[in-house]
Amino acid sequence: MFNLFKERPHDVKGIRHILLQTIKEKLQRAQGGEGGNIMGVYLFINCSEAEKHLYEAAVFSSTPGKFKVEEVQKIADDYAITLSTSFKFEVAFTNLFPPQAELIGEIDAAIFISTKRSGLSNKKNRAFIKVLNGEAEKETYLIDSGAGRINIGREARVQATGNYVRKNVIAFMPTERNRSVSRQHAHIEWEADSNSFLVFADEGGIPPNNKMKVRTPEGVLIKMQAIEVGHRLQEGDQVILGDMAVLEFTYSGED
Repeated sequence: MFNLFKERPHDVKGIRHILLQTIKEKLQRAQGGEGGNIMGVYLFINCSEAEKHLYEAAVFSSTPGKFKVEEVQKIADDYAITLSTSFKFEVAFTNLFPPQAELIGEIDAAIFISTKRSGLSNKKNRAFIKVLNGEAEKETYLIDSGAGRINIGREARVQATGNYVRKNVIAFMPTERNRSVSRQHAHIEWEADSNSFLVFADEGGIPPNNKMKVRTPEGVLIKMQAIEVGHRLQEGDQVILGDMAVLEFTYSGED
């Protein structure tokens, strides 16, 4: 949720400055023990679509590895902070932050410093949905068992049957490229009994025989034709919406 009452930077330089200051402070706090204690820095950003290009530029998204090598490593060198030889730096544009991550005050972001004693939780009630094909509002969505019904469709808010507004959490842009994604395409639910996420095709829009398919990592193609029957998502499953939009289900936020 965006906080309209805090002072917010509106330029790349200001955003990068806050990120670097935060990284420096958190790395200094995490330093200790034997050399190579710090295993990784993870940034989670939940900015608006209008501001996304600023955040992408701030972390050099178009040049993978540049922020890690030129900025984070420089902080470590300047302040004598020892990083692990397998040190990782990752950025995720996501709508939910992991519980271990600390909020960054001036911007809509959070940070987690991984050490030998503390890593990101791998609980199975949290997972990532990555957009592999199609144009969505975000590239990666973090889903949680406590989030309730997670709608998937074209546009974030649509008029639905019964005169109510449906909110699509995983929202595809209303472009020609996304023409095969309907406004009420699918949804994901948490099933407590099986401790897993299920994906369902929703009624309306694309004909049922082509609305949604799931391809498993083993190459098995499952057609989702019955709206009342869900598919239990497993690591690496790809959910195909219509003709070309593709989502991947994973418990790892890494590329």
